[in-house]
This record gives sequence, C-alpha cells and structure tokens, in this order.
Amino acid sequence: MTSLSEQLAQARRARFVGREAELNLFKAALSAEIPPFNLIFIYGPSGVGKTALLEQFAELCRQHEIPAFYVSGHLVEPTPNSFLAALGAEELPDRFCLFVDNYERLGALDGWLREKFLPGLPRRCLTVIAGIRRPTLAWLADPGWAEVIRVIALRNLSRPEARRYLKRLGVPPAQHGVVLDFTHGHPLALALVADLFRQNPEFNFRPEAAPDVVRFLLEKFLAEVPSPAHRLVIEAASLVRTLTEPLLAVMLGLPEHEVWELFDWLRQCSFVEAGPHGLSLHDLVREVLATDLKWRNPDRHTELLNRARSFYVQKLRQTKGPAFDRFLLDYMFLHRNNPAVRPFYAVGESYDYLADVYRPEDRADLEAMVARHEGPESARLFAHWLERQPRGVVVFRDSRYRVAGFILFVALHEASPEDLAADPGTRTAWAYLEGTCPLRPGEGATMVRFWMDRDRYQGICPVQSLVGVQMVRHIMTTPGLAFSFLVCADPDFWGLLALYTDFERLPEADFEVGGRRYGVYGHDWRARPLTAWLSLMAEREAAFRPLPEPQPAGERPVVLAKADFWQAVRQAFRDFHQGERLKTNPLLKSRLVLSRVEDPTNLRDRVEVLRRLLLEAAETLKASPRQAKLFKVLYHIYLQPAESQERAAELLNLPLSTLRYQLTKAIEQAADFLWNQELEGS
Repeated sequence: MTSLSEQLAQARRARFVGREAELNLFKAALSAEIPPFNLIFIYGPSGVGKTALLEQFAELCRQHEIPAFYVSGHLVEPTPNSFLAALGAEELPDRFCLFVDNYERLGALDGWLREKFLPGLPRRCLTVIAGIRRPTLAWLADPGWAEVIRVIALRNLSRPEARRYLKRLGVPPAQHGVVLDFTHGHPLALALVADLFRQNPEFNFRPEAAPDVVRFLLEKFLAEVPSPAHRLVIEAASLVRTLTEPLLAVMLGLPEHEVWELFDWLRQCSFVEAGPHGLSLHDLVREVLATDLKWRNPDRHTELLNRARSFYVQKLRQTKGPAFDRFLLDYMFLHRNNPAVRPFYAVGESYDYLADVYRPEDRADLEAMVARHEGPESARLFAHWLERQPRGVVVFRDSRYRVAGFILFVALHEASPEDLAADPGTRTAWAYLEGTCPLRPGEGATMVRFWMDRDRYQGICPVQSLVGVQMVRHIMTTPGLAFSFLVCADPDFWGLLALYTDFERLPEADFEVGGRRYGVYGHDWRARPLTAWLSLMAEREAAFRPLPEPQPAGERPVVLAKADFWQAVRQAFRDFHQGERLKTNPLLKSRLVLSRVEDPTNLRDRVEVLRRLLLEAAETLKASPRQAKLFKVLYHIYLQPAESQERAAELLNLPLSTLRYQLTKAIEQAADFLWNQELEGS
C-alpha cells in the first residue's frame, strides 16, 4: 500500500458483507459491451450502507479498468457549474461510471440531470444515484428513462449477513442475538454497537444502556422532521405495525380531517414504506424511536399504546373476513416488545401471506409437508383428520399463491370415539378432559393438532406468527369453546410464550407418534373466560414484565357439571352458618368463587365470598311479589333459620308440604342464577 487512502479502502472492503444481488447487477452491466441499462437509482434510510455499496461499485470499476467519477451532495452546491466542476475532468472518456451520492441534497439539479446532463452522456456510460428518497415520478413516468433505469430499495442486512458483519467487527457471538434484535441488520447501527464492544470487550448490550447509540441514530433519522407535531406522528407510527389515517387520528386524539397533512408528510419520509394497508416504519427506526420514547416519556408511550389498543379492539368487534385477521395481527403486534414475546416474533420479515381455506388440490403439498417434518406416521394421522374435518384447516399462501404452511384444528367434541382413539394425540387429550375437566352440555374443545411452516416447521417465522393469529381468531369466534389444546414438537422452547398467554403445560396429555414425543399445552376457557383473558393480555403487554407470575398451586378452578353444581349450592345453603362445613364445599374451587378473591390460597376469604354469593342469589328472589315468597322461605329455613321447618311454616302461615315445595323452587332459582354467573365469568 502506497497511501492512506488505499489502506482505508482495503479496510472497508474487508468489512463489507452482503449485497450480492446489487453487486451482481452492477457486474453484469460492467461486463456488457453496451450496458442493458444506464442508470441505477438506489434509495434507503440514512446509514443503510448506500455509500459503502458505491465504494464496492467503484472497486469493481477499478478491476475492470473503467474510469469512475464520484460526486457527493455533501460537497457540492446544487448548481450545474458546481456539479461539473466536481467531476474534475475537462473531457470525459467514451466509457466511464458516474456515482452521485447524497442525492437528497441535490434536489435542485434533478430536472437538469434528467433532461440535460445524463442524456448527453455516451451510451456505454453507467450512472449510479444514491439518496434517501425514492426517485421522483418524473423519472419513472418518462417512457425513455423507464427503459434504462433500475430502481433499488436498499434494505438492512439479512440476519446471517449481519452476523458475519458483527463477527468481522469483533462482537462476541453470545451478544449477536440481542444486538440484531435491536439493530435489525442496519449497518450503521451495527457499527456503532460494535464500537461499544471495542471500548469494553465485557460489555453486555441493551438498547437502554447505550443512550449514545440511540441518540446518534435518532439524529440521523429525525433530520427530516420539521416540528414537534411531526415527531409525535413518527412516535405513534413506531408503536404500531401499520399506520392509517383513522388510527393516527385516534392515537393523536384529533379528528380525521386534521391529520391527513401529517399522514401525507409521513408517507414521503425516507424511512417509511407505503404498503397496501398503511404506512410502516423501517424496523430500526421503529426500534430506536420506541426505545427513546419509552425512556424519555413513559406516560406518553403508555397513552399512545392504550389508544392504539382501543382502536384495534373496536375494529375487531366490527370487522369480519380477512380484515379481521389483519387487525388481529396488528393488535398482537403491540405485545412484541414484552420480553416474554419478543424472542418469538419474526422481526424484519415480510408478513405478506394469505390465510385461505383448504382446497382439495392442496392435499398433496400438505401431506408431503407433514411427512418431511414429522414422518410418515404423522402424515397418515394428518390425512385421517383432513378427511374427517377438512373445515378445520387454514392454509397460508405466499405472494405467489403457493402453500407456505398451515394449521389444523380438530374439534374433539365433534369427533367419534373411534376417530379420537385412532390418533394418540386426540386420545390423550380426550382422556385428560374426561378425567380432569369434562365438557358440559353445549361446550366444545378443540386441539391445534398440526401446525407448521413449509420450510421452517415450527420455528420462528412469519407463518408461526400467523398461526398465533388463527388460534386467537378461533378462540374469539368459536361458540361454546370450553377448552383449547396446542401440540408442540418442542414444548420446552415455547414454554415462556405459553406461560405469557396463560396456556398451561399438560404433560399428562403428551403423546408419541413415530418414535417422536410431542408436548401439549392447554387453556380452560371456563376457568379464565375470553374477556378475562383479553384483559390479562392487555395488562401483561402494558407491564413489560419479562415473565408473568405462575398461578399458585390449587388456584386452578374445578369445573363442575350442572347437576353437581346445583347440589353444591343446595349444600352450601344448608351449611350457611357452619363455617367448617362450608370449607369443604366444591364451590370454593369453582371459577365463581376463585375469580372474586384476591388471594385464592386464603380459605377464609373464599368462604366469605361464597356466603356473599349465596346472599346475592337469594336477593334476586325479591324481584317480583310472586318470587318474594320464595325468598322468605329461604330466609327462614337457611339464612336466618327458625328452630325447625315446622316453626318456619307457622311463621309463614304455610302448610309444611307447601313450605318444602317452595324451598326446593327457591334453591333451584338461586342455583340457576349462580350457574349463569359461573358460565359467564366475573
């Protein structure tokens, strides 16, 4: 090396990773006698690696012995004379490459370059323009330029590429995961974090522990923000998956007609992508802004999340069809930063998949998928359920309408005993239900018996997230659902997420197929019904706790059949003033009681709650004069009992037989009231 500039160039080449598609495109153009195109327009957010890519292009020019000229918008004035002077050549050769970097600063030259300068260059020349914004419509609408331009949206490095980059920068492999979760493969962010490790090799990275990195990146990304109102718009966008005008209006607390200008401004930002359902921030921009907002103004962070959650809940109540799935995915996205959920969210990947019905022509693909990942015996069982319950299959299709994965729900309560017995998975699940929490009339239980991605099976990927969406959709829309089972090939891996979502590990329902053991999780919707479960999820999402507290032993409610429940109510009235006997009543372990006590392990509190419930049920008998006489009978027999039933009959001026008849009716109506409370939840 004869100069510092050569040493710097070599160091940059040694650090460079990825961008194979872009490099191959440029190489092909250089190798051709007449390039198939004359302009490459590269755009992407600050720090994504545009300049580094241009340097690699320049090195390829050197290898091909093709002259190269470089002009930076940071170093020249946006005038034709200044631009020409920056080229530094009185006469340009017949073939060369021109690199124009930081193009956003040369906006005033856009028309001159498009209409005057570039059309005057030789046909064999190649120009590369790089900036933070997309090319203006004038480039793309011109039929002439449309023939010779290639537009490249430069994205973050892929996860494998980013790992190679971190390795070259000397970041310890044990830290790669947490660094990638924050940076999403953004080259500048990776380099900044790597510098922290150069300064302190023992450093343990956490975004909140690296404020200088966050602040530097914020300055880069927010250079385009003109006012505090515009910054608030970006902060709102950083908390949601996709932003629309109605959602922005709700999050800012403004009428829709007052946000359209702000929304339109956001659409033009370099770090924003416009998709079919709204605007999305680039992953790192979202990460940096959300991290900064939560640290700088936690109250506003919480308020914006709450408003977004309210918006999605309302939409879920009003929407059906594919839009329901989309809003449900958006709603679940609010959980992504909880430490219990984050490891299971496929960040930086496209969720452009369609949840579709099963079609007969899908069968071969689905059976082959199961056989590849689970073996022929599982494929046979899958085919069994596909024939019996084809409506239980949801197929995920990619943008080319190919099968990308699927989920299969088995309605256990609709299956015949022979079908249940034919599959070890459904057989153990049904045995668990019958032995632990049997279904009551009108109730159903379903099992996610099979679920997988075409290539990554049950690994972290967009299809796995969409499986979760379909599970929640199924739970929210299935009438009478009392119990849900979920089968996992690696139950330990999913334990944290299952705990977060209130699914209990059920080892007694585990089973084996083809020499492989499968684990089962479950949730009893009678013990924690849907409304209470959704409230729990909202609490956990807002709390940002790494791990929800496990339920204390004995807290799980006992599910009673209706006849057993009524008998327990009858006995509870008889033992109303006998505290020791009430302590053994089955109702103390019912959802009816457990959902109303703060400490389920406190037996005295549960007894007092049961007494209050009995009184509440008795009070309902005062609703009409006809029923009031039933209350009086209940009152004198059990609540404030007379010396005997005969004495109670005298007080009420009733024959003893009538008294006993009315007592039976009173207990039946009180038990019916409490039964409805048990079914509906607190």
